[in-house]
Amino acid sequence: MKSMANKEEIIRSLKEDLRKKGYGIVGRHSAVKPCLWTKKSILDEGVCYKQVFYGIESHRCLQMSPAAYYCTQRCIFCWRPQYFTAREFDEIDDPEFIIEESIKLHRKLLVGFKGNPKANLRKWEESRNPKHVAISLIGEPTLYPRLGELIEYAHKKGMTTFLVSNGTMPEVIENLDPLPTQLYITVAATNKEMHEKVCRPLIPDSWEKLMKTLSLFPSLNTRKVIRLTLVKGLNMEDVEGYAKIIEKYEPDFVEPKAFMLVGSARERLKIENMPRHEDIMNFARKLAELTSYELVAEKAESRVALLMKEGVKRFINT
Repeated sequence: MKSMANKEEIIRSLKEDLRKKGYGIVGRHSAVKPCLWTKKSILDEGVCYKQVFYGIESHRCLQMSPAAYYCTQRCIFCWRPQYFTAREFDEIDDPEFIIEESIKLHRKLLVGFKGNPKANLRKWEESRNPKHVAISLIGEPTLYPRLGELIEYAHKKGMTTFLVSNGTMPEVIENLDPLPTQLYITVAATNKEMHEKVCRPLIPDSWEKLMKTLSLFPSLNTRKVIRLTLVKGLNMEDVEGYAKIIEKYEPDFVEPKAFMLVGSARERLKIENMPRHEDIMNFARKLAELTSYELVAEKAESRVALLMKEGVKRFINT
């Protein structure tokens, strides 16, 4: 546990911690970090499950967050350092600045691949001009007050957007304009008690707010995903409960995905808590039996499966 004199000192320390972990710090509250699969794709060593599932080219994906140390929860499975978590912004950077500086830092963090004899130079050149933004990396992006403008700017640049949220800010999702190309809502529990144990909310009525967000799905004219972040020994037993949530709110896709023992999550959980891919597939098959969703894909390296609603277009034209 860190003891700091004031908030500014804590944030400086946190930013330094993130830099040491390979993050690029953008402005006052944003961060960028090239994904492992972006690097692997440049080396022709594989691609991210988002490419397998949805057609997003891994080497052209920008992974970033406008809310690097802001969140409404302290999920037990999160890789984010949790000795400091803010919920309100003191100062706000412009969306255009965040996107442009994120791209610049993304390029800088990948520059070494130009001299790597194993690198696919065509992919490396293309990686310098991302066509997709994964607004996910770290923190809760719906806390950033100008999120809609950030998404709009990315779209104007011809980029597709995936927004990953914990769903505890339904008023933001309800009023978001424009919507992202694809909206992910993380569900890691089937009831309030489990939600509070696993997600450790910092705000009142977190579970109710998550359910409110899911209830908005029919009104949101975009692709919608429920991501089930699964931790062995904590939240995997009640498959029937997850099936009821899925059938009630009818996302386009469902992604059962294993918690991964990385980053600060190693301080809270053990290797025994990380499901094997076999565990995820067994869970996904059971979910398919209990719902109207079809199991259509998997990515063993990422320990994730994809279930799809009938009639949904699976791939995004990038």
